[in-house]
Amino acid sequence: MKSIIFLGAHKSGTSREALKIAKDMGYYTILLTDRKKFLEQRDEFNDVHQMVLLPDLLDLSRVEEEINLCQLQGYKIEAIMSLIDPFVFPAAFMSKKFGLTQLSSDALYLMEEKTRFRKALQQLFSSPFFHVHSQNETAEALSERLAENLPLILKPVLSNGSKDIHLSMSKESLKRSIKHLESKFPGQPILIEEYLIGRQFLVEIVMIHGRLNIVGVIEQEFSAANPFIVTDYAFPALLKSKEYENLLREIEQILETLGMQHGSCHLEMKMVNNEWKLIEVNPRMSGGAMNKIIMEGSGVNLVQEIIKLNLKLSPSFIPTKNDHVYAAFSTVNTSGKLLKVTGKNKALKMQGVKVVYVKPRKGTIVTQPYSMGDRYAYVVAAGDSPEKARQIALSARNQIQFYIEPL
Repeated sequence: MKSIIFLGAHKSGTSREALKIAKDMGYYTILLTDRKKFLEQRDEFNDVHQMVLLPDLLDLSRVEEEINLCQLQGYKIEAIMSLIDPFVFPAAFMSKKFGLTQLSSDALYLMEEKTRFRKALQQLFSSPFFHVHSQNETAEALSERLAENLPLILKPVLSNGSKDIHLSMSKESLKRSIKHLESKFPGQPILIEEYLIGRQFLVEIVMIHGRLNIVGVIEQEFSAANPFIVTDYAFPALLKSKEYENLLREIEQILETLGMQHGSCHLEMKMVNNEWKLIEVNPRMSGGAMNKIIMEGSGVNLVQEIIKLNLKLSPSFIPTKNDHVYAAFSTVNTSGKLLKVTGKNKALKMQGVKVVYVKPRKGTIVTQPYSMGDRYAYVVAAGDSPEKARQIALSARNQIQFYIEPL
């Protein structure tokens, strides 16, 4: 039986869509997960044919044992893949070891940890100032030394989803942030980066044997409550031809320097004084509603094409439509127990609304936005102009109301 092994998945978003799409493509889906709760909710995963609990998915010898066991059980493994951190490189490593698709695993390895790609790209014009704090210097001495570079952003090197990010505008604030992260992540490096101001864009990329495919450029907007939480996405991004040409040049340099030849990734780029700067590079496509955004705007099912890439099939990124799409995410301004959510059906009935998704169930504890995981609903809308799509999405988002019992 033709099978695909997935290393890790979230309950929703692109990694979950990959399971559904693989099943629809006729493949037997095998999910190796480190989430015990998923097995307790097994009946909610009808897109997973076989689910295996592995407490440590980074234990590659144990992963290899499980893959061998699947083969002994008669499953013909066609692909081993992952769409979530930090399992992209391990999946690519296993794919190569079992003689399947050979992705640019060295490049994916660099992308999976922030200091690796920063150091690899530090000579490029698009690379902002950064410093890796190895906790071998006092917070007082470091804050004094970096004072001239303020404002600065601090984050643990393995953070994702905008968790544990600190913005320091003063020397005292910088010292406090260093001490806080040192106590929360003892012994771990802390990445300190230049704080950049400008429009920010997400770029979805698939490399096929050295050929660059930019599948989508999406402009991002941020929460007023937390400047690192993206709440709005506009596709396609409105860029002047010269701006796009410059973006393409910087992306080509970044990927060439990293050695990315075959595989998918996404970059976050910021336009600062008409120049492009790299915010982040990730060794996978973006999560959340990204596949739905691109599919509603262009007709391209990016998750499906990435699965094809991993199956050694020929992906296609030719658009079948050209609509403007806007995705609006919801956060809450009070932490507490969720009593109910209203307005979903009303929002879904609005003309131009394509998708309405509400994540938490009744009784869930919800919080103010501290990370991207604290976005609790989203609306994806399409229109014949950027402003029309935005107007529809924002109006629909306003219909969704969270009723919360404060803690």
